[in-house]
Amino acid sequence: MSSRHIIPFILWLFCQAGYAQSFELRKQNDSLYFLNDWRLPYPVYQFQTGDVDGDGSEDAMVGVIKGTRFYPQEGRRLFIFKQINKKARPLWMGSKLGGILEDFRFIDGKIRALESTTDSLFVVSDYKWSGFGMVFDHYIIKGTDQQTALKYFSQ
Repeated sequence: MSSRHIIPFILWLFCQAGYAQSFELRKQNDSLYFLNDWRLPYPVYQFQTGDVDGDGSEDAMVGVIKGTRFYPQEGRRLFIFKQINKKARPLWMGSKLGGILEDFRFIDGKIRALESTTDSLFVVSDYKWSGFGMVFDHYIIKGTDQQTALKYFSQ
């Protein structure tokens, strides 16, 4: 075995031996959480794991409630983290996906978002990873009422 194959083999062996890394979200109080060692001083409304960027390793998707530099009004945001040496490190800390984010879930390698619009309608959209951040992939349904959107979001 050549030297350039030894490191990937050792990493594979390490993971096969039961040492695969995972994420742990701990709540300290209503507005302070820790994702492994990463301090999240915001209320958390959603937590999912899955391979967002397609590199074969598990990522963490954390929904937080906070304002941002470009959208100062408090709202639901999506943060995505990688794990490096058992430490959570940000991969993407999004200000916004498309519409007004209500909820999200990870399905089929994409982030499915339930979003509201400024005209009080709802959409369900899929987003995929695109090198640096999430990009719109397609609508599941758009311009509908909340009950119908929730039905499609939950499928």
